[in-house]
Amino acid sequence: MHTVTSSPAVDRHYDLVIIGTGSGNSIPGPGFEDQSIAIIEEASFGGTCLNAGCIPTKMFVHTADTALETRESARLGLNASANSVDWPGIVRRIFEDRVDPISVAGEEYRRSQRSPNTDVYDQHAVFTGERTLRTGQGAHQRTISGDRIVIAAGSRPVVPDVISASGVHYYTSEDIMRLPQLPKSLVIIGGGYIAMEFAHIFDALGTDVTIIARSTLLRNLDDDLHDPFNDLAAERFDVRAGRTTVSAEQNDRGITIRLDGGSTATGEVLLVATGRTPNGDLMDLSAAGIETIGGGRIKVDEYGRSTSAAGVWALGDVSSPYMLKHVANAEMRAVRHNLLNPGNLQKMPHDNVPAATFTHPQIATVGMTESQAREKGHNVTVKIQAYGDVAYGWAMEDTTGICKLIADKDTGKLLGAHYMGPQASTLIQEMITVLAFDLDVREFAAKQYWIHPALPEVTENALLGLTFDQT
Repeated sequence: MHTVTSSPAVDRHYDLVIIGTGSGNSIPGPGFEDQSIAIIEEASFGGTCLNAGCIPTKMFVHTADTALETRESARLGLNASANSVDWPGIVRRIFEDRVDPISVAGEEYRRSQRSPNTDVYDQHAVFTGERTLRTGQGAHQRTISGDRIVIAAGSRPVVPDVISASGVHYYTSEDIMRLPQLPKSLVIIGGGYIAMEFAHIFDALGTDVTIIARSTLLRNLDDDLHDPFNDLAAERFDVRAGRTTVSAEQNDRGITIRLDGGSTATGEVLLVATGRTPNGDLMDLSAAGIETIGGGRIKVDEYGRSTSAAGVWALGDVSSPYMLKHVANAEMRAVRHNLLNPGNLQKMPHDNVPAATFTHPQIATVGMTESQAREKGHNVTVKIQAYGDVAYGWAMEDTTGICKLIADKDTGKLLGAHYMGPQASTLIQEMITVLAFDLDVREFAAKQYWIHPALPEVTENALLGLTFDQT
């Protein structure tokens, strides 16, 4: 039961208030020119993806991929090495030359006459009543309200109490990429996709990496990717799987993490990558009668509307079951449509959501794992195709890449696709299309050309390797 607080005096009322400038910043546009809009952003314009997530991390990953491929090029008959790493130069190129100017330009645009119907508020905001917010403090405090509110306030890193209470200096994904110098050694707490991407980045650039994970690495992967990936990671990093952190200490040599069982891990720098949590708990949502799940995730219906507060919508990490930028963008398009077309609502697009982890080897997945498909009662056919069995795989001398496809024998419908290896995030796109358009994979391989000897032949061969019941 949520009690709505009566609204205080309001300094300015708007047709639309948007909280957060990640995907939320894309809402204003054609169809909203005649509406007064407030945009609230207490950090940098562009949200996590632009400033501390998808975009800068992938720029670092590309650099790391190049360094690692150079280091491992002997298999191709090359004697090559990356002789030095200009970490400050890499940071400048990514942030000063690319990311930061885009963020600044985004804010300047919203504040300029090119966006005349929009006001920008750059202080933290909390709800004080029904569709009413207080932003800023002291002389900068303002109370604003809106006919409609869109909450796209994102998420933040989770830091375990044992670390936050220890007093040691730690980094998260929000600031690790802006380190002044490349560390000689790094301890990462966490075994998910953020941990794996940064492990790849720093190891490839010459840092000794230790990973502490409560269970296994990327534990939700299909077994046929999970097991070999963990084996490969153990060859490359110092992996402490199945361990929990008991305490943390810092001295002149760095940070020492004491684990259950009595062992320790020491590094010059500590990265905490133990997941993210929605930011809803920072906004006094109860004052506006906005219902949450677990305190921070806003509860919405299938159209993105708050289940308890009229006129309130939410999208992205603050409400979505998928903390992925492409999902936030798709949800934004649905919410934008729904704001403009209240009599023709679109559902939030949560079918067949793909994901990629830009570690090494790269991983991309969509749909069900094999075990999930069997648990749901499908008559399953599976094919695992090695990269090394197609011509371009020969060219790369690849020995670990695989494509695993899972389909229903009775219907010919794809159930899941899982790639581990070079270009996985690109190769999987055809299988995302198959699922999105509900295509029959018994026909998909034969009804189109596959350029020879390009790498997509690994998908072609996997499709042809699926076996189906004869009708």
